[in-house]
Amino acid sequence: MNAPDRHVPKAAAAKLLSGNAACAQGAIDAGCKFFAGYPITPSSEIAERLSTMLPAAGGVFIQMEDEIAAMAAVVGASMGGVKALTATSGPGFSLKQENIGYAAGAEIPCVIVNVMRGGPSTGMPTRPSQADIFQTRYGSHGDYPMIVLAPASAREIYDETIRAFDLAELCRTPVILLYDQVIAQSSETVALGGRPPVHATRKWASGPRESYKPYAADADLVPPMPRPGDGYRTHTTGLTHSESGFPSQDPETVTRNLGRLYAKLDRHRDLIDSYEAVRCEDAEVVIVAIGISARAARRAVDACRAEGHKVGLFRPVTLWPFPEIALREATRNAKAILVPELNIGQLRLEIERQLRDRRVEGLHLISGEPITPAQIAAAATKLASEV
Repeated sequence: MNAPDRHVPKAAAAKLLSGNAACAQGAIDAGCKFFAGYPITPSSEIAERLSTMLPAAGGVFIQMEDEIAAMAAVVGASMGGVKALTATSGPGFSLKQENIGYAAGAEIPCVIVNVMRGGPSTGMPTRPSQADIFQTRYGSHGDYPMIVLAPASAREIYDETIRAFDLAELCRTPVILLYDQVIAQSSETVALGGRPPVHATRKWASGPRESYKPYAADADLVPPMPRPGDGYRTHTTGLTHSESGFPSQDPETVTRNLGRLYAKLDRHRDLIDSYEAVRCEDAEVVIVAIGISARAARRAVDACRAEGHKVGLFRPVTLWPFPEIALREATRNAKAILVPELNIGQLRLEIERQLRDRRVEGLHLISGEPITPAQIAAAATKLASEV
């Protein structure tokens, strides 16, 4: 894999940015040169900003006729050699699933932003939700791996947008950036100059053209892509394929190549995994949360500690693949786990799967309102008194 090119940026003045504005700026700073999308609340500000920012940065912005076409255009642009992005919300994300599966199977690097809103169907366009957790991981059909990042602030959206492009390019895979409506449309004071940008470069094909195989990988398990115009013959298909890129249903070949999709992410978990553990060392109750629920949980931890209850917070920034080793370490002294989330229990089910020997309780809200710090603190206090 090509090493990222790091440099120290100039100091930047603090700005008042919404989460969506931070995402647009992060895309530009990551070197994104193509956006295709369709307006949908509450992600539309990303497209609105990039419609002017991208052309000014030498890129291309296209509003497509629908979300299906938008995802297809992003796949095509990436195959054309540029960093490509699309942004949407729940109903649009559903429409993108077939082409997301294609990108995963054909190993096309790209970034998809899903700003979660209430559902199902068209649901509540202006209300938050966290009910797309499983859809980001299992939304398309068949077996395929997926990287999903779940930032919880405007600054973190900026950082994780850049990291999403880095991971997409380095691992040759689609990456999903997942956050909720509150984080997307809340404005915070953000200084963007403190993080050295990482400009990851895609591994391009080199060597003899006549022996090139588009899906033959070396030790890092990431195949080099042909740069358009370099003369490498390639065949790309959504069918299961051999290293040549041509369709194959040979059991050994299919097993080897689909297995590599998973193995290449496992090989690079040191780059992929990210999390935050707050006061977990002695915690008897650990709260596990993402997005706006994690922001409320941080306040709840402070409130519980002030009352003498040993409560901590584990926040997966990388949601998929889930940082299970870090979770087990953060909860090794915990007697119980509390999972507050804006759905009926998707994250809780994953925590139950991983911590079978622990009591896991959920705090679920599906009304379109975020969970408050007081509600989380009350649930954590009750749980602490029972274990």
